[in-house]
Amino acid sequence: MRRLLALATALVAVLFLTTVPASAATGFKVSGGRLYDATGAEFVMRGVNHAHTWYASRTTKALSDVKALGANTVRVVLSSGDQWTRNDAADVANVISQCKANKLICVLEVHDTTGYGEQSAAVTLAKAVDYWISVQSALTGQEAYVIVNIGNEPWGNTNTAPWTADTKTAIGRLRAAGFTHTLMVDAPNWGQDWSFTMRDNAASVFASDSLRNTVFSIHMYGVFDTAAEITDYLGRFVSAGLPIVVGEFGNTHSDGDVDEDTILSYTQSQRLGYLGWSWSGNGGGVEYLDMAIGFDAANLSAWGQRIFNGANGIKQTSREAAVFGGGGPVDTTPPTAPGTPVVSGVSSGGAVLSWAASTDAVGVTGYDVVRVSGGVETALMSSSGASVTVSGLSAGTAYTVAVYARDAAGNRSSRSGTVTFTTSAGGGGACAVAYRVASQWQGGFGADVTIRNTGSAAVNGWTLRWTFANGQTVTQMWNATASQSGAVVSAVNVAYNAAIPAGGSVGIGFNGSWAGTNAVPTGFTLNGAACAVS
Repeated sequence: MRRLLALATALVAVLFLTTVPASAATGFKVSGGRLYDATGAEFVMRGVNHAHTWYASRTTKALSDVKALGANTVRVVLSSGDQWTRNDAADVANVISQCKANKLICVLEVHDTTGYGEQSAAVTLAKAVDYWISVQSALTGQEAYVIVNIGNEPWGNTNTAPWTADTKTAIGRLRAAGFTHTLMVDAPNWGQDWSFTMRDNAASVFASDSLRNTVFSIHMYGVFDTAAEITDYLGRFVSAGLPIVVGEFGNTHSDGDVDEDTILSYTQSQRLGYLGWSWSGNGGGVEYLDMAIGFDAANLSAWGQRIFNGANGIKQTSREAAVFGGGGPVDTTPPTAPGTPVVSGVSSGGAVLSWAASTDAVGVTGYDVVRVSGGVETALMSSSGASVTVSGLSAGTAYTVAVYARDAAGNRSSRSGTVTFTTSAGGGGACAVAYRVASQWQGGFGADVTIRNTGSAAVNGWTLRWTFANGQTVTQMWNATASQSGAVVSAVNVAYNAAIPAGGSVGIGFNGSWAGTNAVPTGFTLNGAACAVS
């Protein structure tokens, strides 16, 4: 776990078969970008992460509790012994047994790889493969119930290019050792793939698997703080026919305010799996990610309530794996089309849309607003009700929009009628900056700065400037190169975050010194143009 930024490139499309005959499957299989269980039924993960390697004594109760709350999957943290106490084959077999007893699909991951290349204690994917081979006896015969997540967040933010070759090698070694399980591979950049290394190489990684049975996992924290970033990233995998799940996410994080509503609604509309982080036991300043306070299922946090009981949450959307005899009757009837949107409150950067609600035999769970340009649709916002405030639009720009409705089974309605409006002309640069003092101590402080491109064109190369009011100085900066002349600070992009796509954002952080007062800057410029302060 740990998070950072975003930029943009392209994904190679690949086509695969779209059905899996039940007779062909002895375990989970991937086909057409979808995951199918041993019965041949499509399976969509709905579950949470549990830190077994640190809280082994809590596992029995934890799995029972998450099942009772509706989960169909649990991602279990294991250790290869390189950073924490090793979970041996007997312990792994016991975890699998408990998952099966609770009718939970078991995603097993090695956590010791977390942040390799940046975290000094982290180990390579090769070491993770060594571990899996050493506990293979516990996994053989469990292909219908277990997915092997090779290594958690296996690269930090430093030189992620080797991720592709290392991941292919890891998959190849496991196949050569006789593993036929569905494999899951995490993205680099502490799982958040802001460099798009996984996204842009996913097709070749998938093709390298002799069984074509690999699922990709993206972890969504502060990098994914807008609907556009979430839908664009996941949507590229869907369009390419490549299997993707959100293997970790929260409702907030130290590196940004996660847009969990869009993660939940978009994965539901696209039939993609998600696994929230985490059941309980978080420390190091991220205790807010505990779903159950003190491992108490009767005392859910706001995050726990949201993911289990909220719109598009686990209780509403989870279906037990058919391999356990679950599933039940499948709802295939979509909601009726929403009414044509009505526009009000148009500004330079947004507008309010409302529409006549859809109806559904089971119940409408949300709406997706799209921009329509020719034959191309681009996701704008999602809403649980029949109105939404669309933000982040470009000033002086015409938008043609429409709405879809979706139900709990993921069925999507036909599209509403379209409406066109033009945002008003805006002043200043097409950017917005959020500055936050993340921590402060006597004489020093840490701050996070998020730069958002609110324009319609990508920014290629940037310099952010601001002026301190109280004599503060920058002592260390990451994700940008800092210089300071008097009170004026300049932050220049580094190579890996020079591009900010339209609607995208990048984040930087720094440590500084202060004395007396530490006021937040009130104005920022990006490449010389004034930005809105958010």
